[in-house]
Amino acid sequence: MSDGYIRWYRESAATAVLAAQAEVFGAHGLRLVHPAKGAAVVLDVEGDDVLLSPEELGRLLGLRIASLTTNWWLSADIDVVDQFVYEPLGCEIQTLWLDGLTTEQADTVEAAVLAAAAALPVPTRAVIVDREGAGDPGDWDSPVLYDGENLPPFPDRLLLSSSLADRFLPAFPELEGGTGEGGLTSVTPVGSR
Repeated sequence: MSDGYIRWYRESAATAVLAAQAEVFGAHGLRLVHPAKGAAVVLDVEGDDVLLSPEELGRLLGLRIASLTTNWWLSADIDVVDQFVYEPLGCEIQTLWLDGLTTEQADTVEAAVLAAAAALPVPTRAVIVDREGAGDPGDWDSPVLYDGENLPPFPDRLLLSSSLADRFLPAFPELEGGTGEGGLTSVTPVGSR
């Protein structure tokens, strides 16, 4: 079992969308710039803080040469670790870790991700919200990116693009689809709505 997380798969954008994402996240109380340090905080391979301007962080993310781990801030003392990964199949993956957050703080992070998924001009493939860490986030790569036929343990919330919903729902009769945020299909176990 892993820690709780939100995993967001989206199509690769021609340009980085960090500034727009930071604006949407900020409207929900999740800040890219640390309130006291005045800079974005990226974690190096040893887990130490590296301070960057938001513009430089956006430039690095736009290069898509390596995965990056950064922090978003609910306050000067409460952070959310966010891993940005780029897949060769034209997909960007963000995993925001919910460990150590209260239910209300996790609600804030979830609301920010769902709002960004709906607002950004980059199509979302899937959003997986697994607050308890019932499964490993990487287990979703197979069904979301590579047409895998098995689903990991069902998360607290699953939102899929129409193409993924069209593939998953007929293959898994124990699941049903409904209207979700941002034109995504909300998938739940049958009878849980």
